[in-house]
Amino acid sequence: MTQPETPQAPEMTRSNRDHVRLREQLQAWLQPRLAGATVGDLSVPGNGMSAETVLFDVDTGGETLQLAARLAPDATAMPVFPTSDLKTQYHVIKLVGNQTETPLPRLRWMETDESVIGAEFFVMDRASGVVPPDVMPYTIDSFLLDASDRDRKLVQDRSVEILAEIHKTPIGSETKFLEYDQPGATPLRRHVNHWIHYRDWVVGDRNVPVITDSFQWLEANWPTEADSRPSVLSWGDSRIGNLMYSDFKPVAVFDWEMAGIAPPEVDLGWLSYMHKFFQDITVDLGFPGMPGYLDPEEVRETYMAATGREVSDLHWFRVYNAARHAAIMLRINDRQVHFGEAEAPVNPEDAIIHAKPLREMISD
Repeated sequence: MTQPETPQAPEMTRSNRDHVRLREQLQAWLQPRLAGATVGDLSVPGNGMSAETVLFDVDTGGETLQLAARLAPDATAMPVFPTSDLKTQYHVIKLVGNQTETPLPRLRWMETDESVIGAEFFVMDRASGVVPPDVMPYTIDSFLLDASDRDRKLVQDRSVEILAEIHKTPIGSETKFLEYDQPGATPLRRHVNHWIHYRDWVVGDRNVPVITDSFQWLEANWPTEADSRPSVLSWGDSRIGNLMYSDFKPVAVFDWEMAGIAPPEVDLGWLSYMHKFFQDITVDLGFPGMPGYLDPEEVRETYMAATGREVSDLHWFRVYNAARHAAIMLRINDRQVHFGEAEAPVNPEDAIIHAKPLREMISD
């Protein structure tokens, strides 16, 4: 059977910023910190939609620094989330880095004065390695497809173990800033209420039955067992596309805008579900992809072996993550319509790529 040609990645605008102007602003800002520094051309990595990351080299006259800046999203570019708190992201990276052995880029500076470039931002060192792409997904074209079964399994296991390491962060006064300001007697209840608020912000007055039905299913099948155990510092956007690898081992963890306090199953479910999302797209396009990868039961067993923690209700958490992701995909489609890259569907549910698999998940 002949394999189809790899499709071109769709056009997806991430920012309205003028990178020539941004380069000049960063260079002026760096002068008091690195005298005589010259900033090279800016580039943008392929993954991520919620905030803008720019990569650049800095010539200090004696050495070349490879840096990255994480910028709050441009307010004119229809951000994916209603708010963006770069200080919280910076703080959580610093906290996890101080409390665990999680591989993280070295943080350099945090800038809260929005007049510098028009938004808050922080600067960190760039890590060296490869990242599984989102568009087109790594299940269609990536280093993982050329890897041996042993090396793919190594990526899977080490990625789960990264979650175990992040979850070692002590929960207490130092993590209070990550608690969602929502009603609820448990961290999971507050976490879900936070995402209900996000769902309502995205959906507005539209009728999107698959999202409504999914959240109703979540309430009707509440995971009492998982909710009753201690929560952890949750990375939030825990997928292999937010990890950098070298020799099939993670060397850097990125994107902390969804961090919070929640049961560990939130991260485990997102890690497993997001592979299903990309695998389903891949099969629909006529490619074999990576079936069986990041299987929830294998993820569960690896995590339990690494931590000694009990893991339960993973199907519920995969549905929870698919429901949250449905709201995110609807917002991303709204952005594409805003930028003229897509037409608004008559039925908003058509904007949710995984609507059918999500319905199957809540009917199981």
